[in-house]
Amino acid sequence: MRRFDFWVFSGRSDPVSGRRLYPIDGGIAFADYHKRESNATPIVPAPLASHYVVPLRITARTSAKPIVTVGTRVRKGELLGVGEGPLGVAVHAPTSGWIRALEPFPLPHPSGLTSLSYLLEPDGADEPSEPTPFGGDPEDRSAVSTFLEQMGLVGLGGAAFPTHAKVTQPVTTLILNGAECEPWITCDDRLMRERANEIIAGARLLATAVAAREVLVAIEDNKPEAIAAMRTAAAQESAITIVAIPTRYPAGGEKQLIQRLTGREVPYGRLPAEFGLVVVNVGTARAVYRAMVLGEPLIERVVTLTGAAAHCGNRWVRIGHPIAELVDLMEPAPEVDHYLLGGPMTGFALTDLDVPLLKGSNCLIAASPALFPPPEPEQPCIRCGACALVCPARLEPMTLYWFAHADQFDKARAYHLFDCIECSCCAYVCPAHIPLVDYFRYAKSEIAAREAEQRKAQQSRERFTFRTYRLEREKAEKAARAAAKAAETRQRLAQAEEATCRDVPQQESEEERKKALVEAALAKAKARRAAASSQESLSVDAPEAPPSIGAKV
Repeated sequence: MRRFDFWVFSGRSDPVSGRRLYPIDGGIAFADYHKRESNATPIVPAPLASHYVVPLRITARTSAKPIVTVGTRVRKGELLGVGEGPLGVAVHAPTSGWIRALEPFPLPHPSGLTSLSYLLEPDGADEPSEPTPFGGDPEDRSAVSTFLEQMGLVGLGGAAFPTHAKVTQPVTTLILNGAECEPWITCDDRLMRERANEIIAGARLLATAVAAREVLVAIEDNKPEAIAAMRTAAAQESAITIVAIPTRYPAGGEKQLIQRLTGREVPYGRLPAEFGLVVVNVGTARAVYRAMVLGEPLIERVVTLTGAAAHCGNRWVRIGHPIAELVDLMEPAPEVDHYLLGGPMTGFALTDLDVPLLKGSNCLIAASPALFPPPEPEQPCIRCGACALVCPARLEPMTLYWFAHADQFDKARAYHLFDCIECSCCAYVCPAHIPLVDYFRYAKSEIAAREAEQRKAQQSRERFTFRTYRLEREKAEKAARAAAKAAETRQRLAQAEEATCRDVPQQESEEERKKALVEAALAKAKARRAAASSQESLSVDAPEAPPSIGAKV
């Protein structure tokens, strides 16, 4: 696996399509891509699993909110969770059965990350739910995007980026990625051979949604059968061009593929749509057709089972299928000592097989010491420059390594650390056996963690500043209200005083009249008392009357 060649591609044209091709930087041409181990046989369905674990979070960007309670019987394709946030996608039942639990389960991740997941016990009937094809206008981007989100579509090339987020604005060129440049993986190869018509139909629907004037389907030239099948399927499509590109890893990277086909470079932090381009995987294009025309949500995908095993090939596998049961299907050789999920360059070794298959899981490799020798001890960097020669992003990995190793993250960022696509070309050719990509991932995670802390601190400062401003504003408003009320009171008192001044003569005359009346009343009362006194005195001083004649004395 360590054998590779360096060569320079100066640019040429595809001899069949006539499409001009542009050079890309770096990369590796492997001496053996190990495709024949799994691409010689047709895709066959995997049997139903004993149980399915359906995560509500597939990646850090895609999550869903559960809507089905434990104990409910669900049918194949039935909605289990609705997408949360702008990049969230829906989750559906891979088969019919009973929901037995809703709790955190481990995900296939190097860190042992867990996610809230449904535990589904199949009932064996595999009863499908009612299909819901797209009934709107295929030119209505908003409606198409909403529908794809509801059908749970994500990129099937490995990154699992939500598909609905790629059809939100018009572009000029739609690129279908069928390069499949990483060794050992052949799921896209077999899919293009067997389902070319469905892929082209999905490409037409996507091109209509994003108003693309041309569709380019890029396939590495080490897949002649897939190229022939796709050209036959697109024979009547004048806007669709099948382009054979040179076999070189990582030519299938999004930015590298854009540069190869158009000569344009997409800077870090910018999206291809800003330059009139959008890239989707060929498997994703087929899933778009199945969703919009047949009403099938994304509940299964093609997975390459390969390596040191008796039964290598490609299988249709339901999302949530336990990887341990896929290993049993492979019948690995006794010397297998670990398993890789994904390709040998971008994948990782599984620490636990009791994890589910995700929508972005495209390959499972049974690794033996003969195929994948254990890593040799890390040695000091000799600054030979081999890593810089193969870097497709034109970086200096040895310099980034020094900064990451010394925790000088600001300098690593200044040297464009985040332009690294983690293709592992540098680590593959390093004669000192330094796991360069591990250092770069460590530096990226540390920078991300520190930025998160800074954002948190900034939010705290903003909240404190806003609270202080709010309190000062309320205090000022209260003072303004008090001042206004005082001014109003002063104005009212002034008006009352002015009115008092105007009414003084009238008030004096009124008081004099009241005083005169009081004096008159007092005089009258005094006169009555005097008259009464005089009448009393006359009654006392009068002489006694003589007795009448004849009266008895």
